[in-house]
Amino acid sequence: MYNMARNAIENDETLIDLVTPAPVSDTAEFRQAVVEGLSRPDRAIPCRFLYDAEGSAIFDRICELPEYYPTRTERRILETHAKAIAETIRGTIRFIELGAGSGGKAEILLDAMEQVRAYICIDISPVPLASAAAAVRTRYPAIEVDSVCGNYLGELDLPTRGNLRDVCFFPGSTIGNFDRGDARAFLRRWSQRLGQDGLMLIGVDLKKDIALLEDAYDDAQGVTAQFSLNLLHRANRELAADFDTGAFVHRARYVSQPGHIEISLVSRRDQTVRLDGRSFDFARDEAIHVENSHKYTIGEFASLAKEAGFDSVDVWTDEDALFSVHLLRVAG
Repeated sequence: MYNMARNAIENDETLIDLVTPAPVSDTAEFRQAVVEGLSRPDRAIPCRFLYDAEGSAIFDRICELPEYYPTRTERRILETHAKAIAETIRGTIRFIELGAGSGGKAEILLDAMEQVRAYICIDISPVPLASAAAAVRTRYPAIEVDSVCGNYLGELDLPTRGNLRDVCFFPGSTIGNFDRGDARAFLRRWSQRLGQDGLMLIGVDLKKDIALLEDAYDDAQGVTAQFSLNLLHRANRELAADFDTGAFVHRARYVSQPGHIEISLVSRRDQTVRLDGRSFDFARDEAIHVENSHKYTIGEFASLAKEAGFDSVDVWTDEDALFSVHLLRVAG
């Protein structure tokens, strides 16, 4: 994978602040997170560790499930309203995509936005980053393309933008994986980074029927359960843990206040798990928290964005009001 990233650099796919962590560092970070997470009274492992190669492949399958509406619904909103979104955004712009490759969603917008002069993709992983940049460069040769390899949650050095207006694209309801306080802090950081008259186009999942929500995260085929349980398989593979994965069950339930899906792995029985020379005792029904997915009303999210320094410009939804795409402007 690192040879692919090197080839991209040699072919002028500019990677700014390139960070290519060695596998041992990834494993060390995962080990530390699992040990610390299992040592807590309220056991938890950060959701970012769900996305190893196997987990990412399973998630691709989730996106195709009949119960999992967010991916296809957001795409349909963009396809339906791309022209209106483009007309709402004035001036020549620099389009900033958070996360390498959004399943063609960025291209839906770029096809409609004749005013785009520059494109920046930001991702922590160099290989999909290079691939996303190459795809945009090939499809839109008139657009100046840059890639920034780094964590869009932290500090970043972006190229100077000249006289272009920044439009940040953050699809996929990824904002829902942040607790509300963290979501506010994330939006505040980007309102400061985008600067005066900057815009953010962001996908936000909406509150809806609880059964529909819970089914989306606990499908009939059990694919979402495989996704969660892969976290324990990963610990066994990479950390030489001895999780009995059949002794844990995936649980997805809606928590009404403030409104989120809570995903956990629940022990079926009393058991002991060994990892890194330590033993972790689980009681029957004891849970490891692995992810939250926060849901909003349109008004709730607009209020959150306002607190973070954005004004709401417009919002587009599907006909069933399952999902929303918000256009926010940095408050003047």
